[in-house]
Amino acid sequence: MRTANINSVRCIGIKVASALLGLGLLIGPGGALRAAEPQVPAPRINADPAFPFSREIEAFAKANEAGPAVADATLFLGSSSIRLWDIGGSFPDIGTVNRGFGGATTPDVLHYYKRLLPKAKPRSILVYVGENDLAAGATPAEVANNVLTLLRQLRADYPKAHIAYLSLKPSPIRWTLWPKMAAVNMTVAARSRVTRFDYLDVGRVLLAADGLPDASLFRPDGLHMNPRGYMLWTQLVDAYLDEAVAAERGPVSPS
Repeated sequence: MRTANINSVRCIGIKVASALLGLGLLIGPGGALRAAEPQVPAPRINADPAFPFSREIEAFAKANEAGPAVADATLFLGSSSIRLWDIGGSFPDIGTVNRGFGGATTPDVLHYYKRLLPKAKPRSILVYVGENDLAAGATPAEVANNVLTLLRQLRADYPKAHIAYLSLKPSPIRWTLWPKMAAVNMTVAARSRVTRFDYLDVGRVLLAADGLPDASLFRPDGLHMNPRGYMLWTQLVDAYLDEAVAAERGPVSPS
């Protein structure tokens, strides 16, 4: 019976302590009551999924404010494959705006969409995004759906612009993801006419004769292209832009 009594006392003590704690009180030395220390929740790390990109987005805003708008510019939009591209040096004869930020997924671009746009309406828009989505675990269907959502939004905002989606590229370090990338490319390409954008295959030029990614076109990380790889992209995009502008002007009448 003594054991039962001790257990009863312990039970009562726990209930009393719990009740006091709920009132913000604790039992101090000698039985005195004192206020409990406020419970500060642990800080959330990167509560905003776009937090890692805040500096890049801020830099874009400052660039918009720094000088006059670039009229009839070509907007390059997307992830690190865009960010690392020397856009100005590669296309010196046209106005360009680079809105690429490293590690970006398509949801990241959609999240910051309005803050990525230049001050003046662009004449052409080149988009490369989706690769990081697959690397993070998204399915090809999810990626294609998000990419098409982005392209539809761009078309709605810029009905007269030339808009092209640059196909997801093969790379040595992400070669195992290539079947998924190819599935995204196929789905996006199939919707190009309906959504009114162009699909530009920029992946085929990065493959060697054996059908594998040409390592000589990539940096040591096996993911990002080196200047030789970007030169091939520049040639494809430059030809596309020339053709788009020529089509815009229409056929030249004989003199």
